[in-house]
Amino acid sequence: MITNGFTYVAVLLFMAAVLVTLEKTAKGGLAKFFKFIPAVVLCYLVAMLLCTLKVWDLAETKPAYSALKNNLTYAMIFAMLLRCDIRKVLRLGPRMLIGFFSATLTIIIGFVVAFVLMKGVIGRDAWMGLGALCGSWIGGSGNMVAVQAALDISEADMGYALVIDSIDYSIWVMFLLWAIQLAPRFNKWTKADTTKLDEVSVKLEEEARLNTKPATFQSLLLLIGCAFLVSAIAANVGAKLYGWTHFSDKATWTVLFVTAVALIAAVTPLGKVAGSTEVSNLLLYAVIGLLASRASLLELGDAPAWILTGFIILAIHTVLMLIICKLLKLDLFTAGVASLANIGGTASAPVLAGSYSGSLVPVGILMALMGYVVGTPLAVLCANIMKALA
Repeated sequence: MITNGFTYVAVLLFMAAVLVTLEKTAKGGLAKFFKFIPAVVLCYLVAMLLCTLKVWDLAETKPAYSALKNNLTYAMIFAMLLRCDIRKVLRLGPRMLIGFFSATLTIIIGFVVAFVLMKGVIGRDAWMGLGALCGSWIGGSGNMVAVQAALDISEADMGYALVIDSIDYSIWVMFLLWAIQLAPRFNKWTKADTTKLDEVSVKLEEEARLNTKPATFQSLLLLIGCAFLVSAIAANVGAKLYGWTHFSDKATWTVLFVTAVALIAAVTPLGKVAGSTEVSNLLLYAVIGLLASRASLLELGDAPAWILTGFIILAIHTVLMLIICKLLKLDLFTAGVASLANIGGTASAPVLAGSYSGSLVPVGILMALMGYVVGTPLAVLCANIMKALA
């Protein structure tokens, strides 16, 4: 049994490295397996398995966990949001922004309604796990971790969120990819006009082609240094903001402060430094491993009920989006990519966009990045609404 904090962290990082390497080099059946269950989910499940098998002593390794988890989370949020230049997002145009926020709103409604319907089965405290999942289904895995830090959600509830995020999300991606063939009939039904969409996609593709700077040692060190410094400052600022306002809690204020600083930095030269994706992903895997290392698989006895709750959320989201598309004359591309930009993030929204047309990939990326911006605060809001209804 591992009792040394450094050894404990080293094992988690090595595990993440092995899983990512397998995912990137996988071929044939193994590649298909990783498409269904990506490395980030396996990282959580394997760490939970090791915890269940008591590979490390929870009490002895707690100081290392406590010192790293929140600080790395804040650094990850900063690095993740450096890609989110609000000026580029606004160029998507009103129809695509309406599509995105329609998907966001219907997902939040889905969470609230599903919680009210299922709280008798999954428990009245399930608002915490669903709140974390809402962070992922509006933004991405990074937002889910940020919500966990902001609301102090238990590792067991995070395990349920990961289960839904893996199974329900995978089926949703397959459904949206299948629905591409329905686009002509869907657009005819909604009377959608895609002229503006085509113009925006061409401009974004040209800009993306010009911005191909590789990450270097200098850029990675600069980004890591900035992310860690912002994390250190934010922890102190968050405590002071909470002391002044006495509203919510310290962690929420810290997350909001980091978000604000990152969005400001994103429109400065720092936002153009190559490597923010690599740094944020590195920190994400480290945080995911730490979170899962405190949860046991034995605590996931109600997983089927949680999975059903996830499908209820998606069903409500689908029905409401169909109504909105008909009323606002939105095309299937806008609706589908908006949905997946929320639920899937940067990993899958560009894939769906590219399935319609290669020139539309930048639109999918920008929509997904917008989810990173709004995911954490809106998920915290959704969690508090569910808490009030518990």
